[in-house]
Amino acid sequence: MKFFTKKRVVLFLLFIFPLLCFLLLSLGENNFTKLPVVKENLIDVSEIDATNSAKLKENVTVLCFLGNDINKIKSGVLNLNEKIYKKFIDYKKFQIIAIYPADQEQEVQNLQEEIGVFTDMQKWNFIPSSKQEIEGFYQTFGLNESLVNLYTPNVFLIDKDVNLRGRLTDKDSKDGKLYGYNMNSVAVLNGKLIDDIKVLYYEYYAAFKEKNQNKADRKEVGL
Repeated sequence: MKFFTKKRVVLFLLFIFPLLCFLLLSLGENNFTKLPVVKENLIDVSEIDATNSAKLKENVTVLCFLGNDINKIKSGVLNLNEKIYKKFIDYKKFQIIAIYPADQEQEVQNLQEEIGVFTDMQKWNFIPSSKQEIEGFYQTFGLNESLVNLYTPNVFLIDKDVNLRGRLTDKDSKDGKLYGYNMNSVAVLNGKLIDDIKVLYYEYYAAFKEKNQNKADRKEVGL
């Protein structure tokens, strides 16, 4: 066709296409939907951590409860390590916290050694605690499902302000609400948790960008 001359194609690539990309990105930022807060003001895990080795505040945390039979639930933890931890290890303030009963110390140590063969463990935190403290901490999440032998297959996404994040319109949940992500399901980790962590980090990026822009605007007008 005569319309698509070489000159016009070059002009399109140099000028029109970049402009379209800019407009699409701008619309994407303006219409960006934040990841819902499904429970505000959780108790920080430092309240039940006698070792004082970890905290939720100022971190993006994936948190799990390992329970009384570490060997039985090991495959889910390995899924979490492969699909989530290794993908986000280089993200700032990212961590995974695993809470377990204090009498499972040896089993957890064995699990850490197995994971550590091919993994840098610096952002894995394993926290021992008592049965009463684990159950009390979990109850603050306000969920309908109870721990079974101090274990749940669900892992939880907690933001820097110690709020529980999730979904309110999840197509696979009966009431549309998704509070936790099943670590035994690679499909859930790949298709939901990865996306939601990215959304959460984009929130922080967008807020940081807006804050800096506001500072620049104020400086420009002499405030």
